[in-house]
Amino acid sequence: MQWTEFIVFTVLFLLVTVLGFFAAKWKQGDTLEHLDEWGLGGRKFGSWITWFLVGGDLYTAYTFVAVPALMFGAGAMGFFALPYTVILYPIVFLPLVRMWSVSRVHGYVTPADFVRGRYGSHWLALIIAVTGIVATMPYIALQLVGLEAVLRTMGLNGSGILGHLPLFVAFVVLALYTYQSGLRAPALIAFVKDTLIYLVIIVAVIYLPSKFGGWGEIFGDAQAKFDATPTPADGTLLNANNQLQYATLALGSALALFLYPHSLTGILASRGRKVIKRNMVALPAYSLLLGLLALLGYVAISAGVKPITNQATGRPDTNTIVPVLFGQEFPSWFAGIAFAAIGIGALVPAAIMSIAAANLWTRNIYKEYVKKDATPAQEAKQAKLASLVVKFGAVAFILFIDPQFSIDLQLIGGVMILQTLPAVAIALYTRWFHVWGMIAGWVVGMGWGMYLLYTIPNAAAGKNHFGGSALALDKLSLLGWHPFGGSTVQIYVGFVSLVANILVAVVVTLIARRMRVFNGTDQTTPADYHVDEDSPRVKVIAGH
Repeated sequence: MQWTEFIVFTVLFLLVTVLGFFAAKWKQGDTLEHLDEWGLGGRKFGSWITWFLVGGDLYTAYTFVAVPALMFGAGAMGFFALPYTVILYPIVFLPLVRMWSVSRVHGYVTPADFVRGRYGSHWLALIIAVTGIVATMPYIALQLVGLEAVLRTMGLNGSGILGHLPLFVAFVVLALYTYQSGLRAPALIAFVKDTLIYLVIIVAVIYLPSKFGGWGEIFGDAQAKFDATPTPADGTLLNANNQLQYATLALGSALALFLYPHSLTGILASRGRKVIKRNMVALPAYSLLLGLLALLGYVAISAGVKPITNQATGRPDTNTIVPVLFGQEFPSWFAGIAFAAIGIGALVPAAIMSIAAANLWTRNIYKEYVKKDATPAQEAKQAKLASLVVKFGAVAFILFIDPQFSIDLQLIGGVMILQTLPAVAIALYTRWFHVWGMIAGWVVGMGWGMYLLYTIPNAAAGKNHFGGSALALDKLSLLGWHPFGGSTVQIYVGFVSLVANILVAVVVTLIARRMRVFNGTDQTTPADYHVDEDSPRVKVIAGH
């Protein structure tokens, strides 16, 4: 047990817990018994709050634990996260502004609300809602993995139920202050989380390279390690087999990120279009942070870091790479700060994700199918209860999938959420796709995507399924025909399934249009997509 690190971690954890409960009174409205107040913070966050909230939402344990672990284990392939965040913001700049406008005019809280209003189809909205909830589960599980890696590094590495007790306690505390304060809790805590993260990374990228002879030596040590491994897939440079995977993974991840309900929650909570535009310009600053964090995977190689063995599986836990590096190379007190930064960095997005999933349950399942006349107070109550269930439901992804790299939890969720792109993103600009075309495309894309993920073996766990999201082209088949037979080039499963989704949606749409099948009723108008925060309609919605 590393007591100094544990005490520092506990003090900072208690600090953010107090902030989490205090947040209920921060920028409070008339009541938290309204989904706009509990789930969207009253829709009144300014530029700075939105920057910290969305940054804390998007740059998660995925950033602090999973990406460096992938760099440590696979090399250059793990660096896909940097170009993906570089191309992300130009892609989503205008769509997010349009989504904010139409959502503010009509009081939409979730992407499924938008789909319901755009097409008048409760079935399509239900599909989008269920997809959002299920795709968010592995993302929350990734946060749990990151927090557990920190606890394990500090010596809380037991087995069985008691071994997971510290993690359980942390999530209970998270659940309680999220239940009470809603989105205001992670928004306020994000200030502390990002301050700690920037402090730790600035110190790490200045101090650690100088300790190991500079970046040239570090890259040399990394290449030497990969040269000594039997697999040709790793290395400090991409090879012919994984270049296509790298490109499709970066593009697919960029398209997927703001389809996640938790990403849109941070955007819809902002005060206006100008706030969103400023943030789309400023948020790439986090990409610099991400690139520096990723390189810590190579630093860990030079430092001779050995991952801690997971007592439950008996295998080395690569997710502990960065925590072990900090504990090994920093003084105990500063390592405690670093552990707290990673732990809090996992709790903030987990809170936002659970709130977003709870909003989907409340608005698009409970109110649509269970209690159509639910009052605002009943909606808020349902969302609070659902946020508790979602957090602990995420544990199932860890227990049943057991991925080779924790980053695969996020990539599996990405395959799912990409299937909502036609209904959520493309529909912001055109209603050309028919409702039944989008439903058929979703069925094919989701079904094929899950099947392909199921067929990928997990070498580390010795299992035949869910071993990642990289698929060899020779495994692709169409009714027994292998168009890429013998090719070992890999591609991202999410990209393949999205192409299938769109192709099917196009074909079914053409058929439906030719048969003149009714395409639902659009409740939005062109003016709704350009309204700004000063519009009288916006002020009515904001005042409930």
